[in-house]
Amino acid sequence: MPYVLDTNVFVRLSNHNDAQREVAINAVRILRERNEDLYYTPQILSEFWNVCTRPTSARGGLGLTTEQTERKARLIEKYCQLLPDSLATHQNWRRLVSAHSVMGVQVYDARLAASMNTYGIQQILTFNTEDFSRFAAITAIHPKDIK
Repeated sequence: MPYVLDTNVFVRLSNHNDAQREVAINAVRILRERNEDLYYTPQILSEFWNVCTRPTSARGGLGLTTEQTERKARLIEKYCQLLPDSLATHQNWRRLVSAHSVMGVQVYDARLAASMNTYGIQQILTFNTEDFSRFAAITAIHPKDIK
């Protein structure tokens, strides 16, 4: 089964001090051993770049240089497939935010759900499973539940 890997999975993989890093590593390792197709979106890579280059003094920032972040982004691109944005993604997003009365930062989760719907991918690996509970076509799986 194909999976989208949420930003928070990539951030934990990149943060050697994160208590959940091993959970993320194990989940991705198992999915790769099963030859599952792993995906990311332009939004996920943008969010990842934001967190990586944000100062450690700021909320959740890793304080990495752009060069360090570039190396990590290349690994994402090497091991995962891009789901490019399209008109269909935009139209799905518009439908979802209206149908589910999505507000505030939750619009970003709706955008991921829209991309997944566009490409027919139903599973997202995320540490924030509740963020996707409103989207019936999406199954959010916590990395600890990958066995």
